Parts: sequence; structure tokens; C-alpha cells
Amino acid sequence: MNLSSRHSLDNPVWAALATRHAHLGTGGLLARRYHPDIAPFAAVVSNTAAAWQELHGLMQRGEQVALLALDTMEPVEGLRAEQLGVIHQMAATGRAPDRVDDTEMVHLGHLDAPDMLELASMTKPGPFSTRTHETGHYIGYRERQQLIAMAGERMHIDGYVEISAVCVHNAHRGRGLAGRLVNVLRGDIERRGDTPFLHVFSDNRAAIGLYERLGFELRQVFRLVRIKRVD
Repeated sequence: MNLSSRHSLDNPVWAALATRHAHLGTGGLLARRYHPDIAPFAAVVSNTAAAWQELHGLMQRGEQVALLALDTMEPVEGLRAEQLGVIHQMAATGRAPDRVDDTEMVHLGHLDAPDMLELASMTKPGPFSTRTHETGHYIGYRERQQLIAMAGERMHIDGYVEISAVCVHNAHRGRGLAGRLVNVLRGDIERRGDTPFLHVFSDNRAAIGLYERLGFELRQVFRLVRIKRVD
């Protein structure tokens, strides 16, 4: 099946790299991937030998990428697939709150990248690398100059923007920081005319519960698949 004929959110990595994030990746008509220092994600436009061959050509020997798959992956010789888990895609319903307490929130950019990478490495909200902050707008909270919480925008698709890297330092959990950051980003995205969405592991019940309370609902279920070039 041609994956591009589905809803764009059913192949979000492809939809982002084929449109608003084309400058952050590489690839052709059948396969695309983010630059490795941006994100580990890749996508094929169809589950065909030609598409897998094109992805193979975008990878170095021994390199790995991650795909969000609805169907069973059948890569060609030279590529090995391994399922890592199940991902829930959740989309916002309704509108963000009219007012959110953002008095101490800070905007994060290039100079904050080392602190962002350190917090992500500690809390493990998902893949985060040296240039991930270039995917969109990132915000956070600092105390005594230490970055203690952050969230930002990752995949940008026509009509949709993904909220990602939602994380809080272990010593500062339980203060509602994650919810405030998500609501601020959600409001910004909606004012631009886009719909917020996000991805979360299916067994992360705490995060799923938070997102449900914030007004996100399950939209799609993916397999998270690691593809490794083994030839």
C-alpha cells in the first residue's frame, strides 16, 4: 500500500520530511530520513523493495534508524527490522486553556542546547540529540540557572505540529510543570492554525494519563521499529 495516500498523521515522519522539515533531512521520492544529529527517524512512502533499497542507500553500514509502522515491515536483504515497542499517537481535541501560568517560563535556543541534551539524557523522554532543538520552538523552566523542565515542537506537518521532549527533572516532579509547558505549546500551535499531536509509549501510563487530562485522545497505534543496515 502507498503510505502517502493515507492521512498524513498515519506516516508522520514521511509527511514532515516531505514538506516542512525537508531541510532537516535527506532522501528521495521513496525514502527519507532526518539528519542523525536531528533525530533517528526515517520513513518509506511504501512497503516495497524499491523504497527499502532507497532507504538502504541513505544509511551507512552498521547504522540504525527508527520507523513508525502501521503494517508489518518487510525490508530487503541488507536491512534488519526489530520491533522496539508500541507507540500511541494522541491528538488534541477542543482548545487549549485561555490562560496558562507561564510567568517563569523561558524560551530555549542554540545556547541552551547542552543543558537540553543533559536533561533529556537524564529523563529519557525520547530521542534527543545535539540539533534536535532546531526542529521547532522549545520552552522550559530554570531554577538557579539549572534547566529543570522542557518541552518543544518536533515534527511539523501541514496542519499539524508534534509536541515532544516533555520532561521534568526527577527532583522537581509533581509541580505541574509538564502540563503547563504542554498547554503553552498547544496554545501557540493552535493560534497558528495547526493541531497539536504527540507520541508516547503505550506502557507509559503516567504520561498517557497526563495527556488525557490535558485534552489529548488516542488517534493511532504504531509499532516502533528499528531498522539496521547489516550488509
